[in-house]
Amino acid sequence: MKPRLSLLAAVGIISASSLAYEILLMRLFSIIQWHHFAYMMISLALLGYGISGVLLALNRDRLAQHFPAAIMTNMLLFSLFAPACFLLAQQVPFNSAEILWAPQQLLFLFGIYLMLTLPFFFAANVVGLCLYRYRNQVASIYAADLFGAGLGSAGVILLLFVVFPEQLLTVLMLSGIAATLLVSIDSFDRSKYGIIASVIIGLTIIFTPTGWVTLKVSPYKSLNQLLQVPGTKIIDRYSSPLGLISVVKSETTPLRHAPGLSLNATTEPPEQLAVFTDADNISAITRYNGKPETLGYLDQTTSALPYHLKQLTDILILGAGTGSDILQANYHAIKRIDAVELNPQIIELMQIKYADFAGHLYSKPNVNLHIDEARGYLATTRKTYDLINISLLDAFGASASGLYSMAENYLYTEQAIQEYLRHVSADGYLSISRWIKIPPRDEPKLLATVINALKDADVRQPGQQIIMIRGWQTSTLIVKNGALAAEEISRLKQFCNERSFDLVYYPGIAESEVNRFNIQQQPYLYEAAVALLGDQSRAFIDAYKFNIEAATDDKPYLFHFFKWRTLPEILSLFGTGGSFLLESGYLLLIAALVQAILASLLLIALPLRLWKSKLGIEPGSGNHLSMLVYFFSLGLAFLFIEIGFIQKFILILHHPLYAITVILSTFLLSAGVGSHYSTKLSHSAEKSAFMLPMAAIALLSISYSLGFESIAGFLLKMESWGRYLFSIILIAPLGFFMGMPFPMALAKISQTAPALIPWAWGINGCASVISAILATLIAMQFGFTVLIFLAVILYGVAAWCFPKIVATAGF
Repeated sequence: MKPRLSLLAAVGIISASSLAYEILLMRLFSIIQWHHFAYMMISLALLGYGISGVLLALNRDRLAQHFPAAIMTNMLLFSLFAPACFLLAQQVPFNSAEILWAPQQLLFLFGIYLMLTLPFFFAANVVGLCLYRYRNQVASIYAADLFGAGLGSAGVILLLFVVFPEQLLTVLMLSGIAATLLVSIDSFDRSKYGIIASVIIGLTIIFTPTGWVTLKVSPYKSLNQLLQVPGTKIIDRYSSPLGLISVVKSETTPLRHAPGLSLNATTEPPEQLAVFTDADNISAITRYNGKPETLGYLDQTTSALPYHLKQLTDILILGAGTGSDILQANYHAIKRIDAVELNPQIIELMQIKYADFAGHLYSKPNVNLHIDEARGYLATTRKTYDLINISLLDAFGASASGLYSMAENYLYTEQAIQEYLRHVSADGYLSISRWIKIPPRDEPKLLATVINALKDADVRQPGQQIIMIRGWQTSTLIVKNGALAAEEISRLKQFCNERSFDLVYYPGIAESEVNRFNIQQQPYLYEAAVALLGDQSRAFIDAYKFNIEAATDDKPYLFHFFKWRTLPEILSLFGTGGSFLLESGYLLLIAALVQAILASLLLIALPLRLWKSKLGIEPGSGNHLSMLVYFFSLGLAFLFIEIGFIQKFILILHHPLYAITVILSTFLLSAGVGSHYSTKLSHSAEKSAFMLPMAAIALLSISYSLGFESIAGFLLKMESWGRYLFSIILIAPLGFFMGMPFPMALAKISQTAPALIPWAWGINGCASVISAILATLIAMQFGFTVLIFLAVILYGVAAWCFPKIVATAGF
């Protein structure tokens, strides 16, 4: 018996809605909390699928007897619980910033974790029950599932351009109801269908009010903190996949945003509007009347240093945003400015809505605007600049508390530094400003990264090309393309003395010159710079309390500072103020992994163990063990490769959400094609045919991983459409073969042991729950290459187990 086309369409819609919900939760939690919830969302989605496997394994025949009613009920429950669970999760008093000193936050996190699993559980019931009901057509059902998921992950991104994230919850609810109506068309006669359709549509009208979802943003985010100031209010909101933009105006208390401003400064910023991305990452639109003298405050920041070292003509600003760095360049009468900004909505604000307020800054004749990502732009131009300036792009609060530790950032890697310096003219500068942290973390790590980049470029004395200063709030690191001259050092000292900024490092610096104005307990950054430039740099890095290994494209985690070796010492100080040494983002990921393991063991593995007889597993039989290893290995390996390449392709596609969408969609759609094609291999008499997908996966994964630097260099030179197209072309063959091993094994099991299909579904889900978070931890600790190679080994283990599965299935 073949499934009807309407049923396949309904399965596709539910899978699309489920994947869209998963990506939507990433966006919603990026707004109300922070970025690091992304891989937890993947994990809890897979937990729902794993629990579904248990339910179906233990109740498969009973549910199959009431097939239409069962899947329609689950579709409607998905529609109801998708928005309801998010609304309930917002009521849980969880705050990730408190997780270090408030253990109850772990319980709150676990409650949210389980709560948000429910919609995925109902969606998975639909797919799993269809797989069992139509077990002779496993490939068709699995292909519909994957096709739907792929289209859903792409569709939600398109919708995020036109509606606010919270409004999409209503869209997902309606899509689940549409799938229910599709199933009911072929499942009931006309009279019953009319009644059921009327009831469903009526309930939809009743329970779909407008404006019913509001976002409860963390009080630790800078938007909420600013809104506590009397007279402040949000005057504009704009949505896109790149972020939710909020524009804030203060009618009573003047806004003052000038990071790194000297304590000696005597001038104040003009009127400003605050701009937040995802309720954080504050920047400011400054009122500009065209008179540079009104911008004098910008000359009192650490980032103004390069303009005082020598006369500059051509500069490049990476991350131009709302234009503060452009204003600073205008104050210093720079003739030609290239400004690069990734988010087109920020540009739209500056060029249209607030163009008059900002003095038409981006339309000035000396400003050339490029809507692009930093490394993407540099890969497509041969221009060189007197100065390349990397703006201060993140928020102080989240950065200081370690909340960016899991954020992949390709702006601050060895390869990125080398790319910047290739576009710096002879005797020009690269300038990077960062927030000051105590104890220092990202500043020493950035120094180590710059020093390694210079050494890799055959610079024999990196210390002759580096300057670093700090104020009370920010530090600025300058790398010259050439040796620093005595006149530049003299101007450096004058600049710092006039503004009470502290010297950190210049060639020939003496310890007596540091830590004079903004006094710290000891001159941490000076000591780090001297040690990292010395012969004992390796010993210093090993002994340092934080991970300050240089960031690379294989491990692009500038903000990952956690060291396992120092954990016992940190825990011993926990009650006496040592908790600040822990990186809360990394700790949250560890907590999520522990919860994922516990949840998958208790809710998936334990029930499958306790009720083996119901699954058709004979007592004392060991035949099922090879199946367990096979499906568990696939669950780990599939997600390892998927997440590994999602993270790698952020460099090429420029944003985590774009990478998740394009790579995930391609994996799922091509895996759907592979699943459909796998029926031909399943009927092959040659057992070697079953090894073909495994061998292809290993070959493609290893080739892409080892050659990724060349691949990235080639793709970054293309226009946007070319990068997307070739990314799809590269990933599609890998996804095609990755879609085969699971349905091939299920097809064999369905021939002699169909009762084990839900069991295999559950085991695969159990592994997937763990692998989503574990993959991120492995990538952070060891790099993407190690992660991909581990996945290949796991596929090898699965290949070794496959003949035993065939034997068990009677083939």
